[in-house]
Amino acid sequence: MDLDLLRQFADDHSQAAFTALVKRHVNLVYSAALRQVRSPHLAEEVAQSVFTDLAREATRLKPDTILTAWLYSVARRTAVDAVRREARRQLREHIAWEMNAMNAPETDWTRIEPWLDEAMAALEEADRTAVLLRYFENKSLREVGAALGVSDDAAQKRVSRALERLREYFAERKVTVGAGALAVLISSHAVSAAPVGLALAISAASVLTVAGTAATTTATTTATATIAVAKTIVMTTMQKVIVTTALALAAGVGIYAARQAAVAQQNISALQQAESDWGDQIRQLQAARNAATNRLAALAAENARLQSNNVELLKLRGEVTQLRKAAQDLAAVKAASPAVPNSPDASEAALLDRVRRLKDWFERMPGAKIPEMQFLKGEDWLAAAQHKLDTEDDYRTVAVELRSHAQGKFMEVVYQALSKYLAANQNHFPSEVAQLAPYFETYPGDELLQRYQIVPSKSVPQDGIGPGGGEWLITPKETYGDMSWMMGTTGTSAYSVTNAPLMDVLAPAIKAALADAPSVNGRKNVNLNQLQLYLTTPEEKAAYDKLIKVNHPSP
Repeated sequence: MDLDLLRQFADDHSQAAFTALVKRHVNLVYSAALRQVRSPHLAEEVAQSVFTDLAREATRLKPDTILTAWLYSVARRTAVDAVRREARRQLREHIAWEMNAMNAPETDWTRIEPWLDEAMAALEEADRTAVLLRYFENKSLREVGAALGVSDDAAQKRVSRALERLREYFAERKVTVGAGALAVLISSHAVSAAPVGLALAISAASVLTVAGTAATTTATTTATATIAVAKTIVMTTMQKVIVTTALALAAGVGIYAARQAAVAQQNISALQQAESDWGDQIRQLQAARNAATNRLAALAAENARLQSNNVELLKLRGEVTQLRKAAQDLAAVKAASPAVPNSPDASEAALLDRVRRLKDWFERMPGAKIPEMQFLKGEDWLAAAQHKLDTEDDYRTVAVELRSHAQGKFMEVVYQALSKYLAANQNHFPSEVAQLAPYFETYPGDELLQRYQIVPSKSVPQDGIGPGGGEWLITPKETYGDMSWMMGTTGTSAYSVTNAPLMDVLAPAIKAALADAPSVNGRKNVNLNQLQLYLTTPEEKAAYDKLIKVNHPSP
């Protein structure tokens, strides 16, 4: 019976046949889903998804398929997936809400409220609709996706992109607010309750307007028809009485209409007089406004004149601050690298000039810059500027090293987010880098996270110094030079891309160095300089010298 109905639907697109199938099995599917998801609303969504799958697969089911068993299996699988998605979504939203709620004081709403509608109007229609559904009507991402005809993940990306554009709009107007805090503020304040009884009043007014229009139309039509009958029909006495009565009623309606017209004319006259009075008041207010505007312009000019000297003073202060910061960075580099004072370009002015030339080269070669370079500090640039910078090839060599170093800097930031994720997810490694987004103190953006990937540990050369600690690692998709980076559950480290044989030779020395290394936060790390003390054979010393040349080329 089930397969007959399903065949009718598949062959003839019979809606009646499919409806009969749904009625026969909806209780089974709904109950199976409800036992898994424990939510009537979510169980309804699961049931809807199951029967959608049935309609999609109708032509592909085998003739011996037992539909009850098929529906139960699909219902259970869909419910389990729904529970997992819902749990992940709730966790992300809960963490993001708690992290950002503290940064969203009540006064922020008063700063963004005047600009909100203009910011919404500046969005594209699809982005604006996504924000309205998500934060104005507080719908779930599933409901937003259904309304827009896209998946849950696509809906989340669209909402996040729209929220970021709103934040940028406010930032251009000197209103700084985080994306998470902005979502909290819009959800809490954007829609307020209308006055009690407003809906009832609007409905009543609409009904009265429609009823009045209908009555007037009926009366006019009746009068016209009656006059026409009186002119064209030879009437009996009874007919004359009826017509006379109808004419009297029509006359009464006409008198009433005339009376209403007179009252309306009086009201119009009163409104015109009031409008004239208001026009006088408006002109007076406009004159006062113009006077205030002129006064404000005069005060602004005076203020600009008084502050003209302050502009130059602020510029000088900014230059002093930059010089002090550069001096501090230079001191840090000298403290970390005793060889700096003995270099030919050891003078502070010369070294700072090399940094300036190196940065100018990157500005002329925008393709050489990568997003991770925003995490470089002054001492990183000063250290890079110690290398030879005489030819274009010199600059390219230093650029490779700087890009790799910037990746390492960013990997440390990612590790902080990974540590929080592991703590919140029973130490389970994420399946994609984007899952770390709610755990950053400052979100670096989708573009930067998409430059990294999760790979099996066995796919990365293990040099014994790596982070280890699991089956998965986070690595950059693009590698610069001979060195790359990897991150595991216990930390971040660099590894050689092309010198795995050297690391195999050094394996005994690495193992010995790690045994003596102190444990910091549950992990041990050994750098190349520390490894030198544990070299015991000529082969190990030769491999060590080659590795040093690769990782620390002479300036």
